[in-house]
Amino acid sequence: MSVWEIVELARHPDRPYSLDYIRRLAPDFIELHGDRLAADDPALVGGIGTWHGRTTVFLGHQKGRTLKDRVARNWGMMHPEGYRKALRLAHHAAKFGFPIVSLIDTPGAYPGAGAEERGIAAAIAHAIMDWFRIPVPIVAAVIGEGGSGGALGMGVADRVIMLENSIYSVASPEAAASIVWRDNTRKVEAAEQLQLTSREIVAMGVVEEVVPEPPGSASTDYEAAARSLDAALYRHMQPLLSADPAELLHFLSSPGRFATGLLSFRYTVRT
Repeated sequence: MSVWEIVELARHPDRPYSLDYIRRLAPDFIELHGDRLAADDPALVGGIGTWHGRTTVFLGHQKGRTLKDRVARNWGMMHPEGYRKALRLAHHAAKFGFPIVSLIDTPGAYPGAGAEERGIAAAIAHAIMDWFRIPVPIVAAVIGEGGSGGALGMGVADRVIMLENSIYSVASPEAAASIVWRDNTRKVEAAEQLQLTSREIVAMGVVEEVVPEPPGSASTDYEAAARSLDAALYRHMQPLLSADPAELLHFLSSPGRFATGLLSFRYTVRT
């Protein structure tokens, strides 16, 4: 497939979203709401559930199926409250020793006036910094779109994996074309230059594994996609469960885990 065909698969409206996976991974999942400061952000779902016999905190961007739901969830684009909710639940996990599974699927953080007024840039920066201090196992998976700071604010983890037909980039192809050439009609060309497909991202060392999808992509078989993702998440989570918290923090802060990923993205955009 061409790069743009993969972009379209990652954005496909029938593709499984976070709740589709979470409800299959942890049928007893209970959603928790609010950042305990201002509001709840429906663009991010978070809560606890039993996964492989262990209480686990799940976080995930949620885009919504119907137009009404998409508007309510802001197409999976988080406000500052979403990042604060994620960190609240992360600290809850740290308090009780729960592992964290983070599912990434967003075009980016919300760029609206209200989000800017409430400090979306500072919220993302604080989130990135604070994730390095969470002393429990964290595995993140890009399940659809991994767009810009909206994804990076949820992408600091001990292990990061990607579904086969997902994308991960410093900006959307449309935004990159507008920034570089001032012409968003060159989005296909921008997508090719961004090196945003799973095979390119894993080759750069930004993620650990590309998770195979069912024939025809994840949108054709939710159950098979969930089984494949479940196996990959647990495979990467299992060795982390016996690790010492100090060891996890050292691994997260080691060169190459996150800084190298950012440098790779910056280099990609410049070239």
